[in-house]
Amino acid sequence: MKILVAILVLLFGYLQYKLWVDEGRVQELWPLQTRIEQLRRENQQLLDRNRALEAEVQNLKQGLEVVEERARSDLGMVHKDETFIQFIEEPKP
Repeated sequence: MKILVAILVLLFGYLQYKLWVDEGRVQELWPLQTRIEQLRRENQQLLDRNRALEAEVQNLKQGLEVVEERARSDLGMVHKDETFIQFIEEPKP
């Protein structure tokens, strides 16, 4: 019985050594877990951004309203029946 207890104590000591001191110890895992969580959050943000961009691309491919809006705002285009009026404010002294 004493031999069995001695073997179990030695085995327990060896496992504790592997857990806390040897290569791959617990203290090395904590920063890695933090980094993994950070990368998961970053990936989720990138996925959300990619979904928004994909929706915009699909809208540009299929919807003419978005193309018209872009042409009006970016290029200043107008329809045939419209009159373009631009107001220029004088700079305040």
